[in-house]
Amino acid sequence: MRSHSIAVLPGDGVGPEVTGAALEVLDAAQEAFGFTTERTDVPLGADHYLQTGELLTAEMVTRLREHDAILFGAIGSPRVPPGVLERGVILALRGAMQQAINLRPVRLYPGVPTPIAGLTPQRCDLVIVRENTEGAYVAQGSAVHRDTPAWTAVQESVNTWYAVERAVDFAYRLASVRRGRLTLCHKTNVLVEAGALWSAVVEEVGTRYPDVETDYVHVDAMCMHLPVSPERFDVVVTDNLFGDIVTDLGAVLQGGLGVAASGNLNLGSQAPSMFEPIHGSAPDIAGRGWANPAGACLSLAMMLGDLGEGEAAAAVESATAHVLADLPALAGEGMGASTAELGSRIATAVGEGSAPAVEGSLMSQLAQVMSA
Repeated sequence: MRSHSIAVLPGDGVGPEVTGAALEVLDAAQEAFGFTTERTDVPLGADHYLQTGELLTAEMVTRLREHDAILFGAIGSPRVPPGVLERGVILALRGAMQQAINLRPVRLYPGVPTPIAGLTPQRCDLVIVRENTEGAYVAQGSAVHRDTPAWTAVQESVNTWYAVERAVDFAYRLASVRRGRLTLCHKTNVLVEAGALWSAVVEEVGTRYPDVETDYVHVDAMCMHLPVSPERFDVVVTDNLFGDIVTDLGAVLQGGLGVAASGNLNLGSQAPSMFEPIHGSAPDIAGRGWANPAGACLSLAMMLGDLGEGEAAAAVESATAHVLADLPALAGEGMGASTAELGSRIATAVGEGSAPAVEGSLMSQLAQVMSA
């Protein structure tokens, strides 16, 4: 029987709640599709930091590298200054595990309400491939004369051919098993040096994928096109910081942060990939059962795809979409069920195989790309 080793990092706030729901779904998936998992809880987050002063230590990195995947909840607490946990845990994990790609699907499932008037599921099915290791998003920066009128801050943005090429090549591979369209999103008319490097990489790598159509859009224009004509896009590849911004806009299209998933992908076998809903820890609603676990469950589906469990991945995606379609609201007390109850509904749908299949499942497409 196939077995996978999973590190579970529930984190802070609603993180443990949505992760618990996702693990119940994982139980149902492994029973239905004939595999097992060994799970290790890892106490990274605000409580651990406040008790020990530790963020991501070398010893934790060594332990995490022994696993096949990481399932992450959410991190952040008002008890810890902004940036400490985010940089010391999330960004540190992405770097230590060489997670070259942040993959975020933007898909509107049937029955899910969206604030974009006239938007239909048929028009909204794209994937954003975000370079995950470079650019201003991860730069340490420096400052002098802090808290004086002469305060000067420098925030570097470094782009290397190596990192950009591996992101672009992955995006082309994904486009080749989807609808065969790739869009580079950048700001080449202002960030001319970085833009020239990205454009040159896309041009060169594109020669390896002659069946994939390539185009370009400025990041500011993307913010206009995405809500109005998302059907224009299939696979979008972009810089780390641009990707962070554009994917939150994409989450609005698909119904909100509560239904948005992400994967931080290690493209080799050096270390595990990490999967997490893109919402925050939401400490104001923690413990109330108001957090939608759909993002965590869809992140679980991405994890299963990465592990090569394509059938299970597609089933979890279909079950989550099926349950979402029955909700009166997508967040808060008005969801019609608690976080745990929704997790149980999704798990039941996976176990029974009762959910209609989602056509063109990204989760099973990911299994194709990662196993190639």
